Amino acid sequence: MDDRVRMHAELLVDHCTDVSADDNVLIRAPTQAEELVVALYEQLGERGARPTTSWLNSRASRAYNREMDSEDYRTKDHDLAAMKETDVVILVGGLRNAAEMSDVDPEKRAAAGRARQPILEERLDKRWVITKHPTAADAQKAEMSTEGWKEFVYGAMDRDWEAQRERQEQLVEILDPASEVRVVSGETDLRMSIDGMETLNDYGTGNMPGGEVATSPVVDSVEGTLFVDVPFRESGREVHDARLEFEEGEVVEFDAGRNEDVLERLLETDAGARRVGELGVGMNRGIDRLSHNMLFDEKMGDTVHVALGEAMDECVPDDREFNESSRHVDVLVDVSENSFIEVDGEVIQRDGVFRFEEGFERA
Repeated sequence: MDDRVRMHAELLVDHCTDVSADDNVLIRAPTQAEELVVALYEQLGERGARPTTSWLNSRASRAYNREMDSEDYRTKDHDLAAMKETDVVILVGGLRNAAEMSDVDPEKRAAAGRARQPILEERLDKRWVITKHPTAADAQKAEMSTEGWKEFVYGAMDRDWEAQRERQEQLVEILDPASEVRVVSGETDLRMSIDGMETLNDYGTGNMPGGEVATSPVVDSVEGTLFVDVPFRESGREVHDARLEFEEGEVVEFDAGRNEDVLERLLETDAGARRVGELGVGMNRGIDRLSHNMLFDEKMGDTVHVALGEAMDECVPDDREFNESSRHVDVLVDVSENSFIEVDGEVIQRDGVFRFEEGFERA
């Protein structure tokens, strides 16, 4: 077995989820991630934990969803019951075919998402991590060789995560007491209030790779234009050049250069899907290029991401309004050139460089 796979498994079990002998561990993984699952079972066996695996098969999912009627989707009670008995959840991605679900009706996918919502809410109360096992299909998406993709994936994970936490804490200290954030890049000019919200420092505890600082905006505060200059994948199809206009926190106008109907279906999922649930800032300098894989791209140091839909539990205090949705879809803005992030009127990042980094240029 590749030593990097064992490194990955050890990170997931120790750094990300801190598994002990008392834990029931659920692993959800595609069949093509078998090698990582075997390595996880080695690690979990050493700790005396109790694992079970839910294998994912995109071809089977496609077959099921194409035959279902939208009105027949409902929460799978046995999955919900299993989640209630689970202490740790390890979610592994890894594509065999990036477009496998492209001919499934987006309305059905939205209905399936709504049916899964109670399971998602239960999972968010557990210790959990989302990660990726390198596959040939994801390498093709990234326009890399299979081995090049593996090197990229493991390079993003093989970090000094305590040093990453300390570096990201500098941005947390800026955002925590702040009232307003403005992001300007090309055609994007977006403002939002984060007054009273909390800031998440993800240094590999929620995602592996980690490397972002995130918060949730006040629900009705988002104003301006968001131009998504990096394509994003939804329902197996890529949406290009999406433009969203926000007023009082809600998308009031939108268009896209490609697959606008996919964007429309996303926004129509439920009321919360037309609002912003997250503002995230990438800070992982081990990710030095876009790969068309959001788990990695959103951590890249020259990007900002906005999530349409569900807000983040970690960022919304109990006394603040929480944006609820069955969706949480991240879209990306490249802030490497002709851009800045402003917090309470002060520029804290310009052209991808933070004010606490060497090379920051003050106006």
